[in-house]
Amino acid sequence: MTATLTPAAPAAPRVRRRWPKPTLLIGLGLLALLLIAALFPAQLSPFSPTEFDYNAILHGPTAKHPFGTDNFGRDVLSRVIYGTRIDLQIALFTTLFPFIFGTLLGAVTGYAGRWSDALVGRVADLVVVFPFLVLVIAIVAVLGPGLTNLYVAVSAVGWVSYWRLTRGEVLTQKKAEYAQAGRVLGYSPTRILLRHLLPNAVTPAIVYLMTDMSLGILLGASLGYLGLGAQPPTPEWGVMVADGKNFMATAWWISTFPGLALTLAGVTFSLIGDGLADLLRPRT
Repeated sequence: MTATLTPAAPAAPRVRRRWPKPTLLIGLGLLALLLIAALFPAQLSPFSPTEFDYNAILHGPTAKHPFGTDNFGRDVLSRVIYGTRIDLQIALFTTLFPFIFGTLLGAVTGYAGRWSDALVGRVADLVVVFPFLVLVIAIVAVLGPGLTNLYVAVSAVGWVSYWRLTRGEVLTQKKAEYAQAGRVLGYSPTRILLRHLLPNAVTPAIVYLMTDMSLGILLGASLGYLGLGAQPPTPEWGVMVADGKNFMATAWWISTFPGLALTLAGVTFSLIGDGLADLLRPRT
């Protein structure tokens, strides 16, 4: 008796990738330094970030206080180091939830189409009518200041970009031969979507995630500056910049060093995003 063999669906096409660019390696190296500061702040900080020292108010950078002290005598270097944990947390939570929700929703609506795609599209249009920052500030103002409400506000608005990226890729990928072969062989829509389409459509969203993390840090710092994000005495970089705004003429270091830390974090994620975009781009 001759066995009947069922042809397997052709796998998605494999593409050759480039070697990592120096920008990716530099970005990962800087991220490693930030993670070390975030994981071991007590071991790296020479002083407590919240302890007042009224004998060292507004002292400039010295060997004892390399970044100087603020208007309460707190060591700025220690506050910058402890602030790394807060700002990396902001970068993660302001992007992780929108990434997961927007990517999955974009994959489902892009594959299913019809009324679900139209319905989500109208909701997305309603969200993007308002400027992103204005809408986030409005939601935080209603819910109240604090990091938790900041994450809720960004998640309610930030999913649209990931939805659009993933939806567009799924619309393209579902017309490919490997997706059509899966349907001919009777694979379930869930299997086709999760095992074949989504892994090939998620790359742009991952690249955008890195850039969005740098924007998330800047957003958290902006809301902290406005008093809607992290609340004093939390050593968050945006709050520290706001604390030093009235002392720029006499104590420039209070705002300058947290501002440099913000710049470094933004450059770090931008370098990683640029490197990933080149690494994941198919070689032509």
